[in-house]
Amino acid sequence: MNDLKHDTKVALVTGSARRIGASIAEALHRQGYNIVVHYNKSKADADNIVRKLLNSRDNSAVALQGNLQDIDDLSTLAESAVTKWGQLDLLVNNASCFYPTPIPAAQDTQTPTFKIIDWNEILDTNLRAPYVLSLLLADELRKTGGSIINLVDIYSERPLKNHSIYNMSKAGIAMMTQTLARELAPEIRVNGVSPGAILWPENDTETAELGAVQERIISQTPLARCGSPTDICEAVSYLASSQFVTGQIIKVDGGRSLHL
Repeated sequence: MNDLKHDTKVALVTGSARRIGASIAEALHRQGYNIVVHYNKSKADADNIVRKLLNSRDNSAVALQGNLQDIDDLSTLAESAVTKWGQLDLLVNNASCFYPTPIPAAQDTQTPTFKIIDWNEILDTNLRAPYVLSLLLADELRKTGGSIINLVDIYSERPLKNHSIYNMSKAGIAMMTQTLARELAPEIRVNGVSPGAILWPENDTETAELGAVQERIISQTPLARCGSPTDICEAVSYLASSQFVTGQIIKVDGGRSLHL
């Protein structure tokens, strides 16, 4: 099970050019991992992260592009991630597609249909891609006794209004985490991290309405504040190193799920 080819462990973090993904990549790198930084369109950001990591340690990071909605790209990404250093110890399925799909907008009042483009984009990115990557990389993870960590969401249990497709995608990855924990045991551990309010969506502009929403979210959080990417990184680090935890989803939400 532990047929390691190199002493240095290797992690693939999807969507790690920016935001929480970049923080996870940097945190794992500080712990000694070599990092495969996956990106889709954020090449400049991915190159910056890799440059930063390489300045800290030679031959310790690489950027790989891939459209997670494309099955062929998933196969290429999985193969290239392993080829770089000849092994893989950790897959972090972080990449996510998040935007509202309110029911009135998803329906045509003349012909009751939903926007299949939204359905495909969100489900393919948030659910199908993590599942396919997990299966494609399972054999390599078995060789190293590795693990998979999925980024879920507190809305996987209680829905966020106007985000029906996103909610379903995250509920799916929560079940996927538990299912694969059983299917891939005993060689591979599979766990999840479920963030609450960590970073506000970038496509929102600072308005009085948004400020009110943020205040409401914080007021519903027992710790009465927003979290930080560091909080997520700590949970990922724990799950990556723990040898007797699988099938678990850690809520990192300041207690907000108690009020949902």
